Amino acid sequence: MHMLARFKRHIPTLIAVLTLLAAWEAWVRLAHVPSTMISSPSEIAEAIVQTWPTLAPAAAVTGFEGVAGFLLAVLLGIMIGMAFYCSHTLNAALYPLLAAAQTMPLISIAPLFLIWFGFEISGKIAIVAVFGLFPIAVQTIRGLQAVPRYYTDVALTCGASRTWTLWHVKLRVAARQIFGGIRVSGAYIFATASTAEYLGARKGMGIWLQAAYNSFRTPLVFAATVVIVLMTAVLLFAVNVGERLMLGPLEDDEDPDADQ
Repeated sequence: MHMLARFKRHIPTLIAVLTLLAAWEAWVRLAHVPSTMISSPSEIAEAIVQTWPTLAPAAAVTGFEGVAGFLLAVLLGIMIGMAFYCSHTLNAALYPLLAAAQTMPLISIAPLFLIWFGFEISGKIAIVAVFGLFPIAVQTIRGLQAVPRYYTDVALTCGASRTWTLWHVKLRVAARQIFGGIRVSGAYIFATASTAEYLGARKGMGIWLQAAYNSFRTPLVFAATVVIVLMTAVLLFAVNVGERLMLGPLEDDEDPDADQ
């Protein structure tokens, strides 16, 4: 019953997507829009099938770079956030810089990584990790700061150390907000990796997109975009599953006495 209720909640979204795709297909066909300008959904699907022998390996490279960089971003982001939370001096000195770093454009930073790492995959992983850790670190700091004081007081009263309280109490209470930062980071992981590849790489979705663009094959550009979107959706689904396994359903965090 619970799964059926979840499915019913997504029915409006499914209907909206199918309606949009049908309208898109009809507009391209009835208006005779050139495929070099915009491709119909059927042309995009056909392009994915026809180019899959080359598209799949490119997606695998970008997928590896994205997942590896994302895992590093999660680890480093949480550790940096905890360090900033524990050190008031570090927080006061560097937090504004950390927040401002989120505004750095990828196109101005990627050439530096290209100089440092060359065209190797390790450079793309580093770029993904650097750009992915900022929202996670910021949400870790904010999540820990938002933990009510009484959680700490109760743990310390029961004999727990401050370190144990940080890892087992505060981090658990702040976990929902931390996962929010992880989701924000995950939404841009594969786009970041593809853009970094586009600016300089040997293989990957970015190079595949570059070849499609240079040959003016619009259906292939859309095909690559669809694959990147699907990869991102799978990653975000994995994050949601991980959150549910670690923290349980969101409903478990609700106060049963809130409505009384």
